[in-house]
Amino acid sequence: MEYRYLGRSALKVSPLCLGTMMFGGATDEPTAKRIIDKARDQGINFLDAADLYNGGACEEVVGRSIRDSRHHWVVATKFGYNSSGKPNEGGQSRKWIFQDVDDSLRRLGTDFIDILYFHRSDNEAGFEEPLRAIKDLMAQGKVRYYGVSNFKAWRIMEVCRVADRLGMDRPIVSQPLYNIVDRLSEVEQLPAAGHCGIGVAPYSPLARGVLSGKYDLGAPPPEGSRAGRNDVRIMQTEWRPESLEIARKVAERAEARGLSTVAFAIAWVMRNRFVTAPIVGPRTEEQWDAYVPAIDAALDAEDEAFVDSLVPPGHASTPGYTDPAYPIEGRQVR
Repeated sequence: MEYRYLGRSALKVSPLCLGTMMFGGATDEPTAKRIIDKARDQGINFLDAADLYNGGACEEVVGRSIRDSRHHWVVATKFGYNSSGKPNEGGQSRKWIFQDVDDSLRRLGTDFIDILYFHRSDNEAGFEEPLRAIKDLMAQGKVRYYGVSNFKAWRIMEVCRVADRLGMDRPIVSQPLYNIVDRLSEVEQLPAAGHCGIGVAPYSPLARGVLSGKYDLGAPPPEGSRAGRNDVRIMQTEWRPESLEIARKVAERAEARGLSTVAFAIAWVMRNRFVTAPIVGPRTEEQWDAYVPAIDAALDAEDEAFVDSLVPPGHASTPGYTDPAYPIEGRQVR
């Protein structure tokens, strides 16, 4: 396994990150533990969770599954989303961050979190308060490093500016959405992270399963798939005719290259020098087995040109597409 430094930190991680969003939910605990054990034996040491996933059950399952190999793993989790609707059970307040970290530590059954992410930015709050809280948690030994997820480029820069002013470490990792059918992060997010010395662990390299090859344009989605379950986020984002048609062409290209569609799509994300380790989130053990070959899949300039012909650099598959969860902020009517 070729381990990589995460940004300018001295922390080394595997070139794939095991995403655990499904654990404790669609993925039962015995299956989750088998996947975690297999990934560890394959040399994977980077694991991504969140307080929000499956009401905290994700962290509980992860904690029990890594109990005997805790120091092998670089464990990342997150704060920020409010799932209860109560005013101080989410966001970026010192009150919530301290409470949430203690809750995550309890669920994970550990004394420290390797990487604590802002899950998203609270656009109505500044960064000084949460960064001071993280600085104190780091001093207490409860948090080792921190990162940002779903941050636009100017917010990445602002976090770095405030961290510098507070005399604390900058974030070591950014977690944007990035895949063949959504290349919007190439415009500013990825270059901003690179400029600031921040590693990149992009999520959804398979476009929430659209690039797995299991969906056919015009046909009902397979039972049990995200689209088959009417998962809110895939229906809001990647479930677009243009993306399904591109997925078909990618499958044809991958087959001609002797690769699976899954390996091709993940390897394409990994080929970007800004990217440290894509996050791949299996629901089944078979899905995990399909992800790992991407580590050794060698794409070339012709493959790069092929993808560019489908989706130009910096664009999404659908002209004018904007993720409704992250609306454009630049026009605020008087």
